[in-house]
Amino acid sequence: MNDMIDNLRKVRERIEQAARRAGRPAGSISLVAVSKTFEARDIRPVLKAGQRIFGENRVQEAQGKWPELRQEFPDVDLHLIGPLQSNKAKEAVALFDVIETVDREKIAKALADEMRKQERQLPVYVQVNTGLEEQKAGVDPRMAVDFVDRCRRAHGLTVAGLMCIPPLEETPGPHFALLEKLAGEAGVERLSMGMSGDYETAIAFGATSVRLGSAIFGSRS
Repeated sequence: MNDMIDNLRKVRERIEQAARRAGRPAGSISLVAVSKTFEARDIRPVLKAGQRIFGENRVQEAQGKWPELRQEFPDVDLHLIGPLQSNKAKEAVALFDVIETVDREKIAKALADEMRKQERQLPVYVQVNTGLEEQKAGVDPRMAVDFVDRCRRAHGLTVAGLMCIPPLEETPGPHFALLEKLAGEAGVERLSMGMSGDYETAIAFGATSVRLGSAIFGSRS
């Protein structure tokens, strides 16, 4: 428990330092604590330490722990940062506050339909496959700007930003630079990029939120 609190403090300090090096105000970067695979008892100390933005990969897993935690901490901001299947759109809209992984027309439509039904207008991010990896979700970078426009015009979604996960074996900087360029072309302000191993680099390239799991919670089993 104490390790997590210490890790959280160190991460926040490093975010502030990276922001200063980039000439940016520290408050311009949000920390998304990635709590996937961790149980409520692991997450609760981090909540008590003041962290309020969390990321989960799977709808079903999040359903098993966040309704209870939210009774204690109602001001939590919960992000879906993993792939979403269209048959889980109803549950995702009901549970999450931000959907970061919109990457195809079917998902955009399913989310838009559910938001209308539930009268919940959630901000979304378009996930971009900057490395064009076959096994990874995300829109082709060459189609990203048009896809953002379609999400807005055809489906009425509020596209807040772009998200990416660079290839593990490649230097992340060029991927972050590409996402920043695409965000400018698409007219979106937020960039969700950077994880435990590269978040300081992401901040240098304009990240407005970084998604950190192991840097806070430790290694996953």
